[in-house]
Amino acid sequence: MNYSTDSVFCAPCLCTAHFATLWTFILWSAFSVWTLVGGEVLVIGSNLPIIAAPGDDVILPCHLKPMFDVQGLTVEWSKPDLKPDPSDRLSRVEYVHLYRDRKEVPDMKMASYFRRTELFMDAMKHGNISLKILNVSEEDNGRYRCFIPKLRSRVKAAVVELVVDPKYAKTSTTESPVYPRNFQTPDPRDVSPRNSRSRVFLVVVVTAFVSVVAVTAYFSHHQTK
Repeated sequence: MNYSTDSVFCAPCLCTAHFATLWTFILWSAFSVWTLVGGEVLVIGSNLPIIAAPGDDVILPCHLKPMFDVQGLTVEWSKPDLKPDPSDRLSRVEYVHLYRDRKEVPDMKMASYFRRTELFMDAMKHGNISLKILNVSEEDNGRYRCFIPKLRSRVKAAVVELVVDPKYAKTSTTESPVYPRNFQTPDPRDVSPRNSRSRVFLVVVVTAFVSVVAVTAYFSHHQTK
């Protein structure tokens, strides 16, 4: 039987080419998964209620992770459990606080929050959109939603609950760190991994699965030859 010199020397080259293609596919898959779940800017709230006494000044924590400059974006703080006024034909939404065009928009603000809310303007370039509410009362109880409508993310909103309890010891200010470490409170309309660990774990699992399938298919293909 005669073997050509070309076929003998090309076999290792062909094998190397197959391995190169295989690893290129694995790396591309890992990069794609990481881009989907790890490279997204998320709105992060608090998974614990903020408790205060009547008369306290409170800070409802909300920020973007990783840090992202939101000074040029619209930021809406609202109470999602409040229904529009039935007498309003346009069903206009009133906000606890509305930031647009780099300034507050008081015209669309609920009257009970007039001159009682503020954002940390200097910290917004770092992604901090926490809301400070002055002189809270029991009427302020409830869920608050921070929302960035034009954020390019699947998670544009987070919910923070405020509990104003007369039995709670009054303090000068009830506040959280500028960059709170609390995880996101789930919003029914937002579906995403809960934190960075889960995203990294998902990347590892998917990459490992793709690698096993690719390697198994590669060797099964060559064993049948």
